[in-house]
Amino acid sequence: MAEPIYRRVLLKVSGEALMGGREFGIDLDTVERIASEVKAATELGVEVCLVVGGGNIFRGLSMAAKGMERASADYMGMLATVMNALAVQNSLESIGAKTRVMSAIEMQEVCEPYIRRRAMRHLEKGRVVIFAAGTGNPFFTTDTGAALRAAEMGCEALFKGTQVDGIYSADPKKDPNAERYDRISYRDILTKDLQVMDQAAVSLTRENGIPIVVFSLKDGIVGALTGQGKFTTVEAD
Repeated sequence: MAEPIYRRVLLKVSGEALMGGREFGIDLDTVERIASEVKAATELGVEVCLVVGGGNIFRGLSMAAKGMERASADYMGMLATVMNALAVQNSLESIGAKTRVMSAIEMQEVCEPYIRRRAMRHLEKGRVVIFAAGTGNPFFTTDTGAALRAAEMGCEALFKGTQVDGIYSADPKKDPNAERYDRISYRDILTKDLQVMDQAAVSLTRENGIPIVVFSLKDGIVGALTGQGKFTTVEAD
């Protein structure tokens, strides 16, 4: 097995990715497959933390568009991320990985409150830390929460698992002529409005010099970690 390029990373997984072939909710087979990839990454000696979205259960922005008050809708979305984090934790621990779920909204009967120094200590002890409830504030996406946690944890890269094997100039499922990028700059992501992550998240990673690695969840994170798989790296100009 090749050596990993990075030693500490944050993995961002959307809530929709946990649905598998379902239209709603959590597909346990899919969650278990993602968990096995994360465990394989830790066995390479990589310290891994995760941020999981909540779109498979509740999307605050879409509900706000239908008339719900935005802050309330976003808080409901944060609670959905806690449910997903617990599902991922369960799958990881069932295969022998040590984990901690840390929430930006305190709910001590369910998980630990997010404390940066405590989270760092968990990583140093080889535990997979799953960050839930975004930033704890409405009007911020889980992409922004992932970028924030990656910066706070001193991660060497932010890995984003998607349905395609990198970043394209257009949706490759709709446009067969879409160009695929092996590398692209933060500036091009923003100016071309490629929708990889929201602009706040891209700006935050850019300011802190954290590369974004976009890969396919079907291919798994290990190939991207070792530089052997197909992926796109977003880095400085």
